[in-house]
Amino acid sequence: MEKQQLVEELSKIVGAEHVQSKEEELYAYAYDATPGHIYMPEAVVSPGTTEEVSKVLKFANEHRIPVYTRGSGTNLSAGTAPLKGGIVLSMLRFKKIIDVDLENLIAEVEAGVIVQDINDHIAQFGLIYPPDPGTVKTASLGGTIAENSGGLRGLKYGITKNYVQGLEVVLANGDVLHTGGKNVKDVSGYDMTKLFTGSEGTLGVVTKALLKLVPAPEKTKSMVAIFDTIEDAGRAVSGIIAAKIIPATLEILDNATIRTVEDFMHVGLPMDADAILLIEVDGHPVVVEDEAEKVMKVLKENNAREVTLARDAKHKEQLWTARRMALPCLAKLRPTTFVEDATVPRSKIPAFLAIVKKAAKDHNVTIGTFGHAGDGNMHPTIVCDLRDEEETKRVHEAMDDIFRGAVELGGTLSGEHGIGLGKLPWMELQHGKEGMEAMRQIKRALDPNLILNPGKLIGEC
Repeated sequence: MEKQQLVEELSKIVGAEHVQSKEEELYAYAYDATPGHIYMPEAVVSPGTTEEVSKVLKFANEHRIPVYTRGSGTNLSAGTAPLKGGIVLSMLRFKKIIDVDLENLIAEVEAGVIVQDINDHIAQFGLIYPPDPGTVKTASLGGTIAENSGGLRGLKYGITKNYVQGLEVVLANGDVLHTGGKNVKDVSGYDMTKLFTGSEGTLGVVTKALLKLVPAPEKTKSMVAIFDTIEDAGRAVSGIIAAKIIPATLEILDNATIRTVEDFMHVGLPMDADAILLIEVDGHPVVVEDEAEKVMKVLKENNAREVTLARDAKHKEQLWTARRMALPCLAKLRPTTFVEDATVPRSKIPAFLAIVKKAAKDHNVTIGTFGHAGDGNMHPTIVCDLRDEEETKRVHEAMDDIFRGAVELGGTLSGEHGIGLGKLPWMELQHGKEGMEAMRQIKRALDPNLILNPGKLIGEC
């Protein structure tokens, strides 16, 4: 179909003011937060209702035009990059918090709402929506559902799939599907809600969701532990869990990350430390005090040089801001930043960190590692210059060592960022030929013309 005709047909559905087709407009949607992936779409359409999404997909399906659903574009796997041109479907007009049901602790929210805005809204009721990705202030709900996002609170509270109880989804042919509901228990049929959560836009377009909410903790206590070896820090993580303590957050930063963050933030991080752990326990005040004491005991038993409790709310905010700024600070070092999210069993963290160190040395690349140590979700972050072909080759060789090492340790390629295009080469290594074919059969059943985010997550069908 000619581009002009495509624009005219889409304009009939959503209005000309919600269709973009100029080159400079399209370029802004040609990439996401993942380096090295830029593909120009033919049009960007911004529907405002489920009916409009349905009509767009029905039209695209009839003419076999690729459709790439996009929220804020903060994802780190090239998941929204329009690989084969076609239509970028921007969902940011879906920005209503429709209802907060206090009797059932359920919020009904449209897909384009920013995650932080959900928490800001429900704070008045003493509630939280726990999933909190690093881009919580910019990430859209639909994007976090598509990627099954995690975040700093994942250890204790879980990830997105643990809080999505129902979905409104538009299928590739335009049909509107409703899954799940407000019931605490529901074992009727296949769990379609979880199937779409984490499907990276390859099976349908999420327009709204029913979200499980939980009471905000009465008290929190944060601390920072300094270690002279990253191996001791890794063992401390395993020790805390073995002591039957589940902190709300348990984060690690290696020396390269510490030095970079301190250089930009000036919050008093120890530049000579090989690693630090940032830990927060929450809950009933009595339990918080007890768990904080036990955590400090485990830290000292594992050779923590120093353990410091957050002095006040301002100091606590500084510590967690420093952690959230790890990626932006590392990204300032070089023109290109690859942040990965391989995840291993907690007991294998020291072994995985050794693999990352060896990969950096063997291939002469700069890697800063931070991440959610409590659930084994590490973020080895490689900074480089994509324009340097020889360096880029070494970067990909280091990535290969890291991902293969994670799988060999019983881990996974992704704990929260998704697969998109970036990790496709290693998917069969983790899932095997049979697993990949089973996923492709599901894709073909729900999207027989293969228009939804083609080429992502499971590759070509």
